[in-house]
Amino acid sequence: MDHMDRQTKNEMKKMVRVGVFIALAVVSVGLSACNTVSGVGKDIQEASDNVKNAIEN
Repeated sequence: MDHMDRQTKNEMKKMVRVGVFIALAVVSVGLSACNTVSGVGKDIQEASDNVKNAIEN
């Protein structure tokens, strides 16, 4: 019985580690996506400013 308890605890520890790894992976992908979207927004704003300047001149 004691062996089974240790095995269950080890499996739980392993599941927690996997869960933490997955959570960190999701967070890092989310942060990189935010940076990408922010970069696209800046590019669009810059293109808009260039078009506006070209029309005004």
